[in-house]
Amino acid sequence: MNQMFRLIVSIVFIGLILLGPLYSQEKLAQTGFQFLSVMPDARSASLAGATTTMLTGSASLWSNPAALGEMNIQMELMASQNQWIADIDHYAVSAAYRPGQGRYGIFGLSFMYVDYGEIEGTMIAANEQGYIETGIIKPLAYAMGLGYGIRLSDKFSVGGQIKLVSQHLGPAVKTVNSPDGQNMIDNEVSVLAFDFGTRYITGFRSLVFGMSVRNFSQEVRFAREGFQLPLTFNIGVSLNLLDFMPELSSRHGFIFSLDATHPRSYPEFAKFGLEYGFINTFFLRFGYMSNRDEEDLAYGFGIQKFGLGVDYAYSQFGIFDNVQRFSIKFSF
Repeated sequence: MNQMFRLIVSIVFIGLILLGPLYSQEKLAQTGFQFLSVMPDARSASLAGATTTMLTGSASLWSNPAALGEMNIQMELMASQNQWIADIDHYAVSAAYRPGQGRYGIFGLSFMYVDYGEIEGTMIAANEQGYIETGIIKPLAYAMGLGYGIRLSDKFSVGGQIKLVSQHLGPAVKTVNSPDGQNMIDNEVSVLAFDFGTRYITGFRSLVFGMSVRNFSQEVRFAREGFQLPLTFNIGVSLNLLDFMPELSSRHGFIFSLDATHPRSYPEFAKFGLEYGFINTFFLRFGYMSNRDEEDLAYGFGIQKFGLGVDYAYSQFGIFDNVQRFSIKFSF
């Protein structure tokens, strides 16, 4: 017990050291590539994203890649579709592979694609309307990553992910002094970003402690304006509450998870999740975010059997009504 306590204190101390520079950063109130802050996985979304310590298979690439190291199956493939606000569609695919019974760690791949729909481009002009049309713009964004997680001991796992992130906002008019009347530029920016995290099984019941840092990168720039990616630091804990009722824990599970989140450009907030499972097949989920303007409550359910899993999440989003996510997962 004393050894476990010392290790927990050490991890918390390291976390505070890492957290200090992040808290000392100026709140810029402006970051780009915000699609990276959207949780694509339906199970995680129904728990309000409180999944820093949860075992979510290949979907852990979206929360804490250290959980990859705990995967005990050979391979998993997951696909998700997210009907985001303002008719924006998010699509995501993740995969994980465990060679050599996990002796070499677990490798993961992730891909997210965002379709913003069609927008009519305009520019100011000295005519009756005050503008002229410049054509249809089709903005899009994507992120593709390579992740790795490994279990260093029976209690401690680490993981990371490197990803190429890109956003294309369509062409824009740079000048009207060219021979054809206008000179167009293409607003597209790409950058490398990094995620990394840790996960520690405390040994007290099923209590798990974890940390993650997501979207660490250099500054990027569109034309003259520079901005940062949505760097986010998470500390989380989770526990199966039925550990205290062993007569029920063989067929039922009731996991409580809590994450404290520090984003780069928003106030800090907490995420809470509850997941009830029956014979590890049927699941009901609830999540809540505190200190958020629009997004707060989330609900969902899941079914998992014979290597096939289907998850659904419904999130309230204030004046934007709601957001729905669907995920399907294959494992063997």
